[in-house]
Amino acid sequence: MNREPLVLAMHQGLVVVDKPAGVRTDGSDLPGVPDLPSWLDTQPQVPPGTRPVHRLDLQASGLVLCAPAPKMRALLSEALGSGRIEKTYLALVRGRTRKKGVIRRTLKDNRRKRALSAVTRYRTLESLGAASLVAVRIETGRKHQIRRHFEGIGHPLVGDTRYRGRHKKRLTGAPDRLWLHARALVLPGALLGDPVAEDRVFEASLPVELLAHLERLRSALEPVGSEE
Repeated sequence: MNREPLVLAMHQGLVVVDKPAGVRTDGSDLPGVPDLPSWLDTQPQVPPGTRPVHRLDLQASGLVLCAPAPKMRALLSEALGSGRIEKTYLALVRGRTRKKGVIRRTLKDNRRKRALSAVTRYRTLESLGAASLVAVRIETGRKHQIRRHFEGIGHPLVGDTRYRGRHKKRLTGAPDRLWLHARALVLPGALLGDPVAEDRVFEASLPVELLAHLERLRSALEPVGSEE
């Protein structure tokens, strides 16, 4: 892997990890592909048996909640699915998006063999020529929800080779990965059993390859100074 995962916080049986792109959140059966469970087992400060609560795409990066106790994992999984835990993603998408929007489109679930309701909210942070930087929150946790929803409105994520719509060519200068990062997470204080506890906020900084790409896009928009 280009860089290892990083334990950002440990709190009341909860382990918050910053996962880099190229690391699976489930046990990897692919040769040469590192996985988060195996890495967690090598960390002396992490309780034995700690496992991810939810998935984050292989080529995405950012926050992953983990816990050693099955009951805790079930509690957190339910809270994520119901929207009680607020997660914010940063994504770079193709084209020029609106200032803000709500995407309400059902998504087919192959395992359940039916379409499921899905809601994604976004806010445009920057327009960068052929792409837009957006902050995204999902109210439902469907498989590949962000990627599928943005493809559905004609703005697929940069670096997405599966849900890319008509955009077959790679965006110039883009890193060789999916442009999706789980940036922030708000955990309700009452969720862990203390009704008067304050909410906990966890954040994962953008990886250097995404920061560098943003700087290249911004530089390309700067007007060329006239000669004196």
